[in-house]
Amino acid sequence: MTAPLSKDPLHGVTLEMQVNALVARFGWEKLGQLIKINCFTKDPSVKSSLKFLRRTPWARAEVEALYLDSLHEEPVHQDEPSFNPWTSSRTTKS
Repeated sequence: MTAPLSKDPLHGVTLEMQVNALVARFGWEKLGQLIKINCFTKDPSVKSSLKFLRRTPWARAEVEALYLDSLHEEPVHQDEPSFNPWTSSRTTKS
């Protein structure tokens, strides 16, 4: 018997994966403009952002919403590849 599939689009996607994906897509400067929190604008790092987001539910909700929206958006630039969080989370050996 197989387990039912989760309907949660964030199932299996960690907060760290979300932050890394958003930084890769937008960069810290644009991310700070989209979500106005100091951990994205003043000396930004993944570690400090995760610490803040884990104890601030409203900010985490903003990040999750932007992450979900970015999955459905077309690439900003024509040469930008479409975003797939799973390709950056797992490396393959050739």
